[in-house]
Amino acid sequence: MSKTIKIISWNVNGIRSVLNKGFREYIKQENPDIICVQEIKALQAQAEINLPEYTEYWNSAQKKGYSGTAIFTKDQPLAVIMGLEINDSEKKLVDKYGDANLEGRVLTAEYANFFVVSVYTPNSKPDLSRLEFRKESWDPIFLEYIKTLEKKKPVIFCGDLNVAHEEIDLARPETNHHNHGFTAEERMGFTNINNAGFIDTFRMFNKAGGNYTWWTPFRGARERNIGWRIDYVCVSTSLKPKIVEAFIRPQIKGSDHCPIGIVFKT
Repeated sequence: MSKTIKIISWNVNGIRSVLNKGFREYIKQENPDIICVQEIKALQAQAEINLPEYTEYWNSAQKKGYSGTAIFTKDQPLAVIMGLEINDSEKKLVDKYGDANLEGRVLTAEYANFFVVSVYTPNSKPDLSRLEFRKESWDPIFLEYIKTLEKKKPVIFCGDLNVAHEEIDLARPETNHHNHGFTAEERMGFTNINNAGFIDTFRMFNKAGGNYTWWTPFRGARERNIGWRIDYVCVSTSLKPKIVEAFIRPQIKGSDHCPIGIVFKT
């Protein structure tokens, strides 16, 4: 007998901060089975989540107060993988900013019939100083990682990918073509993910503009809905028939990002 599972993903921009802005109340209202969070900016010992029905897994950055991912889950996973497993010793995730695998950017939970990956993709930075790293290292290595997982069972990955894929995914595409988050290189990185068989679940159900997941905190951008859709839940093609719903929760405050999620049948 099949059941439905709800997964939410949220870049909380600091787990300690969002805990004081309704995080627990939202989780109790949404009642997901699995919670993927990004940009936790803390060690587990520094934040009391106090959601006893969930088991917590954290991949915090070595640098204090920076980056990091976590997964909170009602069902115990079979295994948990910290970081990106890289099979090719020639491939590196190191640039002038350091080793991205020490930034806590990927956390994977394995369940009986699927993997769940919480991911926080490096920002290319306003001066595009990390764009080459994104193009040549991070994006292809992450894609190789999820394709390797997929050889064993289907993959669900979700999080802040720091790219608006199409013009419909941001409010002002015409003025952002050369800005970080909307360069041709970053967009191609997401296209490569799609071409490799991973589906943007939100676009299965909603083809309209005006659906964003991040807003700058300046100039009343959120109130005016001048935003970007840079957070995604993507799934292996084999899971497409099982996806019941994909959603964005722009009304949920507490971070400069809002929660997103899916419901699927097992």
